[in-house]
Amino acid sequence: MLYKAWLIYNGGINNRKFSDIHQWYIETAKKINIKLELVSNLDLYIGVDQNKLSLDNKNNRPDFVLFLDKDIRLAQHLERLAIPVFNKAEAIELCDSKIFMHQCLAIHELPQPKTIFAPMLFQDKQEIDQQFLNYVEDKLLYPLIIKEAYGSFGEQVYFIKNRGQLEEKARHLLHTPHLYQQYIQSSNGQDIRLHVVGNRVVAAMKRVSEHDFRANVTSGGKMYQVEPKQTFLDLAVKASQAVKADFSGVDLLIGEKGDPIICEVNSNAHIKNIYDCTGVDVSKDIFQHIIATLKGYSNE
Repeated sequence: MLYKAWLIYNGGINNRKFSDIHQWYIETAKKINIKLELVSNLDLYIGVDQNKLSLDNKNNRPDFVLFLDKDIRLAQHLERLAIPVFNKAEAIELCDSKIFMHQCLAIHELPQPKTIFAPMLFQDKQEIDQQFLNYVEDKLLYPLIIKEAYGSFGEQVYFIKNRGQLEEKARHLLHTPHLYQQYIQSSNGQDIRLHVVGNRVVAAMKRVSEHDFRANVTSGGKMYQVEPKQTFLDLAVKASQAVKADFSGVDLLIGEKGDPIICEVNSNAHIKNIYDCTGVDVSKDIFQHIIATLKGYSNE
């Protein structure tokens, strides 16, 4: 059976790194009988027409959508029109906000650093709350980590050594969603990235930075192929399933006793670095999972 699908990307991003990944997915899709078409979110006009959800575009509706964007409203709209979307809007939304993600993981009682969410403040509030910062100090101690709720590639993450730095960053982020988090000394500059598809880990690598507390490759980290312990594999799958992702990149920190601790779950993890490190083409596993899922729908 020939499947016709869309790869939806954000029309506001135009760089070689993303376009190369999109072309990669197209080439993989061809090999397994999927006609994958690139569609910008700017080319899809959604709304309400004659009291019904509307979708206007120049192409026929697809059998499924590979959604490599964060336009959650668009993903929700397509789902409500009965178009299968991978990953689902709910998974994208949970992973897009680090606050939502940590709340979801906590509901499932999965191991993660001790975390405090900053209160939402309206623009009238211009001064930081010293009592709140006292609470952060008492609970987390120094050093600690501050993360903006929305950010990628290890950016918008800050290492805080003392009260002065805490107040400065809290003041800067006063009206920006953010969180405060326990610093895991045993995992300084290193983590394990595991790509999960469905209910299994398909590839894993260790990232190590000699110069930064973050292990991200874009922050200077180096990649090494690794065979994680079963505890890491099991936790990665549980984390991915907790946020209801069909596929994800799960970053695990290393605890003092070598135990895994969830750093974050990425609903749209890039596939090039893991391929360069391990030789595993995650795009194949993703499409195979999607096809199996669609066949499961048809048998219900």
